[in-house]
Amino acid sequence: YNNENWKQDFPYKRQDSTFIGRREFAKMLALVSGGLSIGSGFVALRAHLSPKKKVVGEHFVCNKNDIPVGGTKSFVIEGSDIPYILIHLENGNFRAYEQKCTHLSCSIYYKPGSGEIICPCHNGSFEAETGVVLAGPPPRPLPKLEVVIKENKLFVKAENKNNAV
Repeated sequence: YNNENWKQDFPYKRQDSTFIGRREFAKMLALVSGGLSIGSGFVALRAHLSPKKKVVGEHFVCNKNDIPVGGTKSFVIEGSDIPYILIHLENGNFRAYEQKCTHLSCSIYYKPGSGEIICPCHNGSFEAETGVVLAGPPPRPLPKLEVVIKENKLFVKAENKNNAV
């Protein structure tokens, strides 16, 4: 056995090989994990404690002809930071939903021709006509807005719970 062979295969100095020990690594791992837990808790707490602003009045989104059948348009209502998606379904209906999954707020998208809204993060899906959960981990339907058509212009407003589908 030649004592010099390992030095060629592992060209590290002995001082560098012990630069970080198991204890230091465990401390760093605990610190990072604790920071991520506290940060996640803060985000969750803020989301549950801060009241969601209600949509008041009608808001213009686009012209009816701007969205082809099976197409979508993302939009944000003025004065809000909540992203929404407007969908022109293959049956001719228009639907508007929050563009955030009810599971972990991942961005959702409409899969043309399927009648489904997909959340790619955890394979969740919603029915495009009603917003109800079809599959996956989402705990509740998508929050939706009512779409109003006036002279080939599309407007959205808060959903009237009495006429909800």
